[in-house]
Parts: sequence; C-alpha cells; structure tokens
Amino acid sequence: MKTAMNLKKLLTAAVAATTLTLSAAQAAPVYVATTAIVEHPALDAVRDGIKQTLMENGYTDQELKFTYESAQGNPAVAAQIARKLVGDAPDVIVGISTPSAQSLVSATRDIPVVFSAVTDPLSAKLVTNYEAPGANVTGLSDMTPVAQHLGLVREFLPNLKKLGVPYNPGEPNAVAIVALLKQEAAKMGIEIIEAPAPKSSDVMMATQKLIGEVEAIYCPTDNTILTALESVVKVGIDGKIPVFSGDTGSVERGAVAALGFNYHDIGRQTGAVVVRILKGEKAGDIPVRVAVGSDLYVNTGMAKRMGVEIPQSVLKRTTKVVQ
Repeated sequence: MKTAMNLKKLLTAAVAATTLTLSAAQAAPVYVATTAIVEHPALDAVRDGIKQTLMENGYTDQELKFTYESAQGNPAVAAQIARKLVGDAPDVIVGISTPSAQSLVSATRDIPVVFSAVTDPLSAKLVTNYEAPGANVTGLSDMTPVAQHLGLVREFLPNLKKLGVPYNPGEPNAVAIVALLKQEAAKMGIEIIEAPAPKSSDVMMATQKLIGEVEAIYCPTDNTILTALESVVKVGIDGKIPVFSGDTGSVERGAVAALGFNYHDIGRQTGAVVVRILKGEKAGDIPVRVAVGSDLYVNTGMAKRMGVEIPQSVLKRTTKVVQ
C-alpha cells in the first residue's frame, strides 16, 4: 500500500514538474538581439523601427527580449559582440550596418541573421544571391540612388563641375557608393574629388582639404562620416561650400539638403522580415530586399549660411523643411 502511495506521489510530482517546465517554456520571451557598428541617428532609427514593428505584431515587452549593442565604431569590438550574441543564442540576430552584419555572418551558421542598412550585401559577401540568399542570412539593402542625388545637387548648382566626397576607404558601403558616384558623375560631366577619412577624428582635416577645390560636398551614407557630420558642416559654413547628404537625418544636423531613405521605415521593413522568421520561415528562403521610400529634406538656414539658394523646383518636392 505504501509503495503504491509513494508511486502515486512520485507521479503527481513528475506531472507537476512537467507542467511547470511547459509553463516556463511557454512564458519564455522571444529573444531578438540587435547590434550596430556605431551609434548615430540613422542606425538608431533602424533599431527603433525594428522594435516598433515587433511590438505591433504582438511581441509586447512581456513576450519580447530585445537587446542592442554598439561597437562604438570599432570592427574588433563588433566581432567580440557577434561572438557574445551567438553564445547568448537569441532567436534572431540583426546586424545594422555592414561591419556588424559581416561579424555576425562570420560568427554563426545556425542562428538566423538579418542585416539592415547595408548598401551592397553582395560585395560585402553577406549573400551571393538576392532572390535566394540561402543559409541563415537575409535582410535589407539601402543601396543609395546616387544618380538622383547628383541630380539634386545639380538643381542647386547647375554649373557644378567638382564635387567633394569625404568617405572611409575601409568601409565597404562607402567604397561601393563612391564607385557608383564616379560612374554616374562621369555621365553628367562632374568630377568626384575624394577626401579619405579612415576614422571620425580624420573627417575635419580631410574635408578642409576640399576648400577651394570643389563647389559642393556630398556625404554618402558612410557611418564614419555621418558620426562626424558636424565637422563637415563647419567646413561648409567656413568655406561657403554647400553640404549635401544621402541621409535625411543629416539635414537637421546641418546639411543643406538630402534625398534619402527614412531609416525608421527601413527599420520597420527589417522588423517585418524578423517577424516572418519568428513565425517559422527560414532566413535563407526570404529574398533580400532593397529598401523603398525616399524623403527630400532641406535646411533653409544652412543654405543661407553656406551661400546657396534653394530652387523652387526643390521646395515643391520637399517633404520636410528645417529652418
């Protein structure tokens, strides 16, 4: 009799333990880890857009563990963060910017990796095919529409002949954009004058060398340059050289105009990809997308300080005016 009672107690305890285990598993939140090479408004907006989309799809604070880490502009730190995140075993890891995405792809072949704000995922060797990326990787490209950007600068300066471009020659995104700029600029009779700046601390000196050499400055979506954008703006004011950008967030920081992506929208588009993976799709089966949606911002105050007028044709298309 005692043996039967003991067995009954053991079975009851086992069932209770199993129920607790199942409850704990059911209660475990979805874990989405995000990381970026550096903090600046565009990349931060991507991160925020991802989280907003997740929450709109039912992943509330109670059901979602969402983390973010910045490499502070250091590729070696990006690699360390990637290894750490892989060890944490999240459900999905998002690499915002090319260096962070590359570090993640190198660190895991098992955990789904979604990249965002990557200009050229093919050159960065994140995927070999847009339509069928395969493996554990997919994401969004923010390939810059450089022909439109050059056309915008030409609207401001119809006789433009030389355009200065500060960029980090060690960042694949930037190198790809400069190569495209040269191709498109040649068709328009514009010469691209490069101003290499490997680190954010180099940006001021590199840009100062453009004074007297160019009629305008264009800042690509280069994380190093955007981090130190205020240095470029100062040179533009001092040298009366209008500064343009491929990042709309730069206009509020001093650029005269920018035709670019709304990076919060890019984050939302990235978040939609993450949701598909969380719901069971394999990352490698989801085609890589080129982000959509462009905004035109102008800064009237900076236009005056840099000695250029904003054409009416531009003002008519402007989606945001910064005073």
